[in-house]
Amino acid sequence: MEIQNFFIGGSSLTWQDYTVLLLLVAGMIFVGLYFGREEKSTHDFFLGGKKIPWWAACLSFVATEISAVTLIAVPAVAYMENWEYAQFFIGSVLARVVIAFLFIPAFYRYRCTSIYEFLQHRFGAATQIAGSLLFFITRLLASGVRLMVACLAVSILIGWSIIPTILLFSAICILYIAWGGIKAVVWTNVVQTLTFLLAGAVAIGFLLSRIDGGAAAVVVIAGNAGKLQVFNWGPAPGLAEYLRGLLSDPNIFFLATLNGFFGSMAAFGTDQELMQRLLTVETRQASQKTMLLTPIGSFLVMVIFLFIGACLYAFYAQQPGLPLPDKLDKIFPHFIEQTMPPVMRGLMLAAIVMASIDSPLSSLTSSFVTDIYRPVIFTSGTEGHYLFISRVCVVVFGIILGVIAYFFSHLEKFLWLAFKIGGVTYGSLLGVFLLGLLTNRRCNRVNVAAMAFSALGMLALLILSEKRIIPLGWTWLLLLGTFLTFATGWLLGEKAETAGTSCR
Repeated sequence: MEIQNFFIGGSSLTWQDYTVLLLLVAGMIFVGLYFGREEKSTHDFFLGGKKIPWWAACLSFVATEISAVTLIAVPAVAYMENWEYAQFFIGSVLARVVIAFLFIPAFYRYRCTSIYEFLQHRFGAATQIAGSLLFFITRLLASGVRLMVACLAVSILIGWSIIPTILLFSAICILYIAWGGIKAVVWTNVVQTLTFLLAGAVAIGFLLSRIDGGAAAVVVIAGNAGKLQVFNWGPAPGLAEYLRGLLSDPNIFFLATLNGFFGSMAAFGTDQELMQRLLTVETRQASQKTMLLTPIGSFLVMVIFLFIGACLYAFYAQQPGLPLPDKLDKIFPHFIEQTMPPVMRGLMLAAIVMASIDSPLSSLTSSFVTDIYRPVIFTSGTEGHYLFISRVCVVVFGIILGVIAYFFSHLEKFLWLAFKIGGVTYGSLLGVFLLGLLTNRRCNRVNVAAMAFSALGMLALLILSEKRIIPLGWTWLLLLGTFLTFATGWLLGEKAETAGTSCR
């Protein structure tokens, strides 16, 4: 492959765009390197010495929750479908309250560096390792989707092919995270969140200036096309197709809200990627306040990018002669590249690039070193040794993540793909955490069997539903997986305890 073809496929970006991009990205990386200096132990590297301000942890949480999937895929979903994605947020808010008052106190009580240490204290090492391994699988695959979405968008804007784009962003992530650990991640996330909000507001302002009639026209055009529909009540109860619709349509209000509740409880409460941010503040009370305030930022970003999708629909409806991308998943970066002026285009590109730079490398490393390497593989190392291994792991996981992102670059439906991956394993994680938080069961080996059985079962159901062999919406996977893990762990654990069998 020629070098020119490897990198450049044609771009309308100007030097002004690249200047804005370089200044913002360089500034973000400088912030990460500056605040992430002087790492002396894994306590600093993984928890920031528990000296992160609550407001910074809150903005970091929002940035991690958003990712490039929100910036690229949410406008695309709003353009192609409607606003029914917002239904998930209702359940998500309720889940954050539960996490604040049920999960966070337990994690602080046991002074967890990795949240899977809670499983070790509550059940035993086997459950801890199983939970950590499921996290690895879920986070690597889901984050591979997130990285791929951002890299595809950037490759459209700057004219690079997908491979060098992935290589560049992976290298940047490895650089500042291996240097500064979670402190670097948190403070770069703060810059990212502010950039996301600014870029979204600028995009809406520009779109409205290009749409005849402004916001009122968007409401009329997108509304008449059903693009502003938020609630999907499904078929009327009593009709023959109601049950089938409830099983197969993931956007029905009842199911979407329920999945938003359990999905957010799993994604935020049992996933080290997001919970790590909440463990960097000094006290349990500060961590709880952080969690309870995150819905404000998340809701604002969600509404901004849903509205961008509606504006895009109205804009192209008024301009039917304009070309559309080959895949409508790329509608927003296509609009940026084709229509926006210099500088503004650079700001949009910078927001997408920053979203791609946000990485799970710190959480993957903290879980591996804390849950597997330190207690199982090498138990007698010094803090210097574990800090060195942590930095090596950042590099290794960064390479793996890049390979996964390239594999996913050939697929479509980016937003739902990330959720489907979580649906396979999150039920196992949430089920075993709820078993530890809500019951007195202590069986260790039973939990591992229940988690594996549930994950394999949900994978089988996902494959069957994707091949349309069974009419089952992907949103059922998390619900079924949680119930199956919890029920199996409860019943078999009770049987083992009644029989006097050792289950540690």
